[in-house]
Amino acid sequence: MSNRQSYKSDLSDERWALIEPVISARKARHRSVSGHQGNYDMREVVNALLYQSRTGCQWDYLPHDLPPAGAVKYYFCKRRDDGTDQTIHDLLRWQVRAKKGRLADPSLVVLDTQSLHAAAGVPAKPTGRDANKKVPGRKRGLAVDVLGLLIAVVVLAASVHDNAAGIALLDRVAASTEPGTVKKALVDQGFKNAVADHGAKLGIEVEVVKRNPGDTGFVPQPKRWVVDQANGILMLHRRLVRDYEYRPTSAESRVYWAISDCMSRMLTGTSAPTWRGA
Repeated sequence: MSNRQSYKSDLSDERWALIEPVISARKARHRSVSGHQGNYDMREVVNALLYQSRTGCQWDYLPHDLPPAGAVKYYFCKRRDDGTDQTIHDLLRWQVRAKKGRLADPSLVVLDTQSLHAAAGVPAKPTGRDANKKVPGRKRGLAVDVLGLLIAVVVLAASVHDNAAGIALLDRVAASTEPGTVKKALVDQGFKNAVADHGAKLGIEVEVVKRNPGDTGFVPQPKRWVVDQANGILMLHRRLVRDYEYRPTSAESRVYWAISDCMSRMLTGTSAPTWRGA
């Protein structure tokens, strides 16, 4: 690591040690024909991604003492397309679950969606308008375990019904866990029978957690509150407050990096900067 002044989002030596083996292994499997190892320190590239995630800055506004924006964007896209971002995330999740005395994959997941405004410059084609929430932009769906750890994420146009988002999430949950491990999924009343029917095909029972008719305003629901907590954690990463990404897959990758940032802190006992101090 360089001798520059550190940022609050920078990886500590302990946190980098959790991530570095995955990146080094990927580089070893995809060596340059010329043998060139690249001009940029991979730790600094990840630091730049985490800085952007926390601050929400544009590519061209990355600080000059971090790698150039073009190089950081190149590696972000490479890690998105080859699945390295999800591999890092999944390995960290398994370690957090093991530390909590749990098996690698959960038996129960909680699903929810959140509609986000799309920023100026985001193409109109992969966006839409959520007719219920009156939000123009994209819909982000999360599947989390009972610890609030991410199991799957999907980003779609905001106009897409929660049923389609729920079905896509269940497919990704099934693909991201050992077959037959996940037995049950909790959802809210926005998800309809189509999600339950699809879950049954995958061997996952879908249960709708109904809201108490007497409740007014936001009231956390038993067990389902962990997905609300996960959405709240994502809001600490200002790049995720709106959808700034050209591609939905980039928006999904941003979620993996943000949660990986949080889990690396959990595993090393490092506190995250607060909202007011971020």
